[in-house]
Amino acid sequence: MGLDNPKKRLDDLLANPPVEQRGETIRIGKDMSRMSNLSISYTIQVPRDTEVSSNLASGTQTIRGVRGPVKAQSASGTIRAEKIERDTQLTTVSGSVSATDIGNDVRVSTVSGNVNVSNAKGDVHANALSGVIHVYKPGGRVEADAGSGEVEIQGAASDVNAHALSGRVSVQGNPGADSYWQLKTASGAVQLGVPASANLHLSAEATSGEIRTDIPIVVEEQGKHSLRAHMGSGGGRVDIHTVSGEIRVIGAN
Repeated sequence: MGLDNPKKRLDDLLANPPVEQRGETIRIGKDMSRMSNLSISYTIQVPRDTEVSSNLASGTQTIRGVRGPVKAQSASGTIRAEKIERDTQLTTVSGSVSATDIGNDVRVSTVSGNVNVSNAKGDVHANALSGVIHVYKPGGRVEADAGSGEVEIQGAASDVNAHALSGRVSVQGNPGADSYWQLKTASGAVQLGVPASANLHLSAEATSGEIRTDIPIVVEEQGKHSLRAHMGSGGGRVDIHTVSGEIRVIGAN
């Protein structure tokens, strides 16, 4: 039935599209028996002062240029949010998630896929069970948790909690005077990048691995696999721990 008369099926869908609106809710995909062997893309235009709550079984969602808040979920597919003024929450089981130019807090999560967050003015909470987490220029605190994959944070200034079960953790930025950075991985290297002018207290422990510093640092106590030190007048606190992997401190702009 699905392949017998494709032109008739197309004409029927154009005449009766699978879209309905009840109050403030728009539902796409009603009468799914007509949708077998079909792929349809939709563009929904709304006023800028709109809140969005979407739930998609399979496919890509792109939400752009609304005030929000935005809450988008997907079982299988990529989710993108761009230029959202308020809180943004994106969740998918299988697929990548990205949030760009968000005016407030961001929560993003995927079981299998990568996470990218850039230019969020508020706090960032990112979780990827299997995939890479990349956070660029966060405006507030960052909590990033990866199962099997890397965590990379650039331009951090407030609190950071970055953890990878199996993968590399890399954080670059300049911790503020009251900031606390905790960088941990069970199996993988940890890299800390800070400017030579940074003021911080450092505590690092590598159960099985080396600790290397490529910029001037004042050592307070050092063992074979541990280091306590400070830069400048102290200030922000940085704790680093890895079970299997090296720890490296490098200069950053």
